[in-house]
Amino acid sequence: MKGSLIIVGFFALGTLCGAYKLIPADLIADSQISFYALCALMFSVGISVGNDPQTLKNFRSLNPRLIFLPIMTILGTLAGSAAASLILTHRSLTDCLAIGSGFGYYSLSSIFITEYKGAELGTIALLANISREILTLLGAPLLVRWFGNLAPISAGGATTMDTTLPIITRTAGQQFVVISIFHGFVVDFSVPFLVTFFCSF
Repeated sequence: MKGSLIIVGFFALGTLCGAYKLIPADLIADSQISFYALCALMFSVGISVGNDPQTLKNFRSLNPRLIFLPIMTILGTLAGSAAASLILTHRSLTDCLAIGSGFGYYSLSSIFITEYKGAELGTIALLANISREILTLLGAPLLVRWFGNLAPISAGGATTMDTTLPIITRTAGQQFVVISIFHGFVVDFSVPFLVTFFCSF
């Protein structure tokens, strides 16, 4: 929760700096700042995975049927995004699918979408994916009560291997730690491929 609020705070600060011209426009116009930030993010993800080989070993102990959980999360999110495009008629199907393909990974997906589709859609992606994470953090106990122990894992999307893992462990149980990390890893890995795929149309 705290991390999400910090990200929102920096977003608000950046918006104010842009609105009041506190940073020279020629410093950021046509620059590669977003690209370098993206490279740093991907490097950090690689370090976090490579630094914990035990996590990869634990994946082998999973129930084979649970391998389908991240696949169903991805398909369900894309189906919901497609349904949203029927209501948001001013947005194309591929725009909605690109935003949904962030799966809560707001820092990565919003950079990609901004690069491909512009700042407006990138901002929408940022807010939509931050909202997914915050709703999972706040709603995990209710999701477990109403839909079962796997519900907050699916709702958390790509965040279940980091920011939403503690609340999932607390509400669903310690036995769901490995599946939560596996789910987050697979969904997280799909984000750059799906976002860029839908942004290319």
